[in-house]
Amino acid sequence: MTNDEAVEFAKKYVTDMLSFFGVNVDVEASINEEVIEVSVPSTDSNSLLIGRGAETLRSMQLLLMTALRNKGAETYRVNLDIADYKKQRAEKLAKQAREWIEEVRRTGDSKVISLNAADRRIVHKVAAEYSDVETFSEGEGRDRKIIIAQQSS
Repeated sequence: MTNDEAVEFAKKYVTDMLSFFGVNVDVEASINEEVIEVSVPSTDSNSLLIGRGAETLRSMQLLLMTALRNKGAETYRVNLDIADYKKQRAEKLAKQAREWIEEVRRTGDSKVISLNAADRRIVHKVAAEYSDVETFSEGEGRDRKIIIAQQSS
C-alpha cells in the first residue's frame, strides 16, 4: 500500500468508525513527515469521541495504526485529532514547557517531569529553541520521564 493509498484508507477507516458513533462529517487526511495526519472537525459528539483523558481518541488512533499496519502500509504512524483537541493541548504544553525552561534557567536546578511519549516530544521540540538548556528522557515504559537541565559546558 503506497502512502497515497494509506491516506485514503485512513480517511475512509475513520469516517466509517465515526459513523458507528452516529457522526457523519468530512474527515481530512494527509501525510506530513512520514506521519498520516487525520483531522475530524468539531461536532456535538466531541466529548464522546475524545473521551476522558483522551482515552477514546487514543484508542481510535491505535485501531487505525493497527489497521494500516495489517494492510501493509508503508507509513502507519498516525496522528488522529478531533476538534483540534491535540493541537490545543500541544500549544498549552509548549507554553508550560517554556515556563519550566525559564525556571531551570533561573534556578539552575534540573526539572524532572512524567509525561507520555507525545508530550515529551513536544517538550524536546520547545527546548531545542534554547541553546543553554538540554532535555533527555530516562526510564522505561510508563515510568519514562523527561529531564530539563542547563546545558553542560
